[in-house]
Amino acid sequence: MPEFIEGNPALIVVDIMGTGRAEDDDGGIPTMGGEEERVDRVIPMIEAAKANGVPVIYIIEVHRPDHVDFGRELDGAETEHCVETHPNTRIHARLPYQHGADYLIPKRRYSAFFGTDLEILLKGLKANTLILCGGLTDVCVHYTFADAHQNDYYARVVEDCVGGSSFPAHDASLNAMEYLQRDARCSHTQVIEAFNARSRKAA
Repeated sequence: MPEFIEGNPALIVVDIMGTGRAEDDDGGIPTMGGEEERVDRVIPMIEAAKANGVPVIYIIEVHRPDHVDFGRELDGAETEHCVETHPNTRIHARLPYQHGADYLIPKRRYSAFFGTDLEILLKGLKANTLILCGGLTDVCVHYTFADAHQNDYYARVVEDCVGGSSFPAHDASLNAMEYLQRDARCSHTQVIEAFNARSRKAA
């Protein structure tokens, strides 16, 4: 059975975006709520990654104002969202993103692998285990996890740092991800301890 972290890890922060101000919400995506509480848990996980030499990769969904790159994305429950001119279409203001030190991957579709240079970046980092947090559990996190699995990465989902379009959809997707890789589900405290343990082991 694989270890929690096999080889080199990377922390993937999926679509944790916005200003943190309710008045800036574009209202395009249904959610189960609790975004700011999850940010509170994600921040120490990012800090532990940086303290222990684990690369942090931020993913953001971005669309052009003329909608030319939405494709079929507006055929379902979602309305217009993540337009590049909107104040929420940026890494969440509270996250410790550092331009030039952290990696940023913009995407036009749900999976962070689709039409992006994520795979090239991961190969360059020699990453083996991808640890995912963010949203939505049942959309961008799920599809990114599935593509990571199909590209033969070890994939983990931080279940107290992801949020879905609804509680039932969130739970169903967590179960589906664990179906693909057993023991895929973890907590932010487990991730922090694993990052810290890597440094203790190397010392």
